Amino acid sequence: MTTHFRHLKNALRQLSRRGISSSACRQVNKVPEKQKLFQEDNGMPVHLKGGTTDALLYRATMTLTVLGTGYVLYSLFDAAQPKKKA
Repeated sequence: MTTHFRHLKNALRQLSRRGISSSACRQVNKVPEKQKLFQEDNGMPVHLKGGTTDALLYRATMTLTVLGTGYVLYSLFDAAQPKKKA
């Protein structure tokens, strides 16, 4: 066996010896809280109800979309122009 497989075998052996621990962190179900937040009728669009992070991501996406559209239009216009002969 190569050393890589030997290390992998030892790691798997150690994992199999571990028992299931009941002291693992309890996960709290936050789905009902999120459902309440997103279903609330407060006049905000759903893509902005997540707070500041959602607003920043939305603005960044819109900025990149506008810049990308502008660049595509510029490229199409540039490609449509006849090239000057040198």
